[in-house]
Amino acid sequence: MAVSLDTLQEVAAQAKGILRECTLCPRNCRVNRLEDQLGYCQIGRQAQVASYGAHFGEEPPLVGRCGSGTIFFTRCNLRCLFCQNYDISQLGEGAPAEEERLAEMMLSLQAQRCHNINLVTPTHVVAQMLGGLFIARSKGLQLPIVYNCGGYESLSTLQMLEGIIEIYMPDAKYASDEVARELSDAPDYPSIMKEALKEMHRQVGDLQMNDQGVAVAGLLVRHLVLPYDLAGTREIMRFLAQEISPNTYVNIMDQYRPSFKAPYHLRMSRRITSSEYREAVQIALQEGLHRGF
Repeated sequence: MAVSLDTLQEVAAQAKGILRECTLCPRNCRVNRLEDQLGYCQIGRQAQVASYGAHFGEEPPLVGRCGSGTIFFTRCNLRCLFCQNYDISQLGEGAPAEEERLAEMMLSLQAQRCHNINLVTPTHVVAQMLGGLFIARSKGLQLPIVYNCGGYESLSTLQMLEGIIEIYMPDAKYASDEVARELSDAPDYPSIMKEALKEMHRQVGDLQMNDQGVAVAGLLVRHLVLPYDLAGTREIMRFLAQEISPNTYVNIMDQYRPSFKAPYHLRMSRRITSSEYREAVQIALQEGLHRGF
């Protein structure tokens, strides 16, 4: 059930208070971001936005006929050496945006008839996002909110978002601690991601769509197939089927290409093969999943 405006305002204030000694994500940097001290994410008091607009390249349940209303936040709490948006996530392309400006973006996307507000990489700017969302809801925003993240999430932060986020869209990147350390500087990623997905599913359940095939609530998981099965696809799919739900909607992505620092990494310097992708889809089916792909 969606929270009231009063509750949303209270949660936004609570999240902003956390910025004084930031523990919004698993990095737990404990810097005072309200005074523009910078932790791992390199973002201080203000969120930064690289771009926003109707996006037609997302999953079909998000895009529908009118597009997904995406807001691309600058920076990230991961250091993926193959990030295709590295200019935004790693190099910091973007401009500061106060909460009022975030609200204006959301309302503009609604006016463009987008089906949702798709917050891309929001983990490190949850407090600022909530402040903007409160203003937008106060001014008539009705669209469902998509939390489009890397899967490296704090349980306490996710619990604050219950009743505020309608659609969670996390990555499930890796099954191996060592691979996660090597490729994203996050050796605890697999365990943190799994607990985060369990909490997301507890809140919103399996993906639900309206009679036009547009998502209105639920969990949608992304899994990028990597060369040499570095992502650990079978373990990820088994986890989703057995510990989340066999009805989990999964986008098994085939668009890996060597970006950013990946061309200099021995096992990441090539695209995946068609057989690697077909095998990943077969694994999902074998493990009991049947939605998405």
